[in-house]
Amino acid sequence: MKGLFKPKTRSPVELVRYAHELLLFIDRNEEVREQKRAEKISELNKTISQMRTVLYGNAEAEPSPDACSQLTQEFFKENTFRLFIACIPKLNSGLRQCATHVLANLQRQQVKSRIIASEYLENNMDIMDILIPGYEDSDIALTYGAIARECIRHQCVARYVLESEHMKKFFDYIQNPIFYVASDASATFRKLLTRHKSTVAGFLTKNYDWFFEEYNMRLLESANYITKRHAVKLLGDILLDNCNAVVMVQYVSSLDNMRILMNLLRDPNKSIQRDGFDVFKLFVANKNKPPEITSVLVANRTKLLRFLDDLKPDKVNERFEEDKIQVIREISILDSSDPSSSETENGEVEC
Repeated sequence: MKGLFKPKTRSPVELVRYAHELLLFIDRNEEVREQKRAEKISELNKTISQMRTVLYGNAEAEPSPDACSQLTQEFFKENTFRLFIACIPKLNSGLRQCATHVLANLQRQQVKSRIIASEYLENNMDIMDILIPGYEDSDIALTYGAIARECIRHQCVARYVLESEHMKKFFDYIQNPIFYVASDASATFRKLLTRHKSTVAGFLTKNYDWFFEEYNMRLLESANYITKRHAVKLLGDILLDNCNAVVMVQYVSSLDNMRILMNLLRDPNKSIQRDGFDVFKLFVANKNKPPEITSVLVANRTKLLRFLDDLKPDKVNERFEEDKIQVIREISILDSSDPSSSETENGEVEC
């Protein structure tokens, strides 16, 4: 008799359809009585948990590829993904977290060697116009940010965001006074600029002037330690990527850019100094340095060599030591071809 009262086990397709029905109710019924709403939220919580078990498995069984395929196909076929996004602000934090796990897994599911999520998003790019501005609302920023990063796994999505006005807004999001919002926005910004290398290279080449003007002024010269540290580390990762070789040469041929990096070398924080060195070394290694860069390096040689000699990593790092020795050598043998180099009385310039 006991078995007769067990709740019905829904198939993956039925789970999606039931979740869709519950989400529609939650989305359309703002003023429904609280008890009824709580019942629907409770049902949705159970349903999403069951979907999560289908996709991730549990202690008793691994996920079934066939069940995962069924759930994935149904989820995107009926536009349930968009409905989830629209309802996120109306869900509690625990439910949001569980839903995020489900949406993240769905981004990676293959059905007959096809990434269904990528095909869906390619035809529904406006979803990113909902997710990215989520950083303007601290209540949903982390949830929308986590979902956005999973969507950016798909190259078509990353290209859309990179080419949109959202990229300019990231410079505001990264400097949000609420720490967790700024950190999450920084994580999404990093993924956009490192995930799909050829797409990123095209974006940076096309948008070099405005992008690096904003990057230098608002991030590298920020008064906020965290903002500055994340920015200089990301800059090094971007410029050291072989796919960005053309952009790197353009960046390290600018005296204004080098002045910023020389100031970062003087930052009181050791981590910023070391990450700044990883970018500064590119200016020194450039075989076609503009005369003005050579002149400034020569004029500041004494200070630079003294500083570099004292610069130490937190732990043993053979690559760092090799790079430092090479940079010191390059600066030591530099000879400015411009006799009118603007030096101060002690042979140095302010940077």
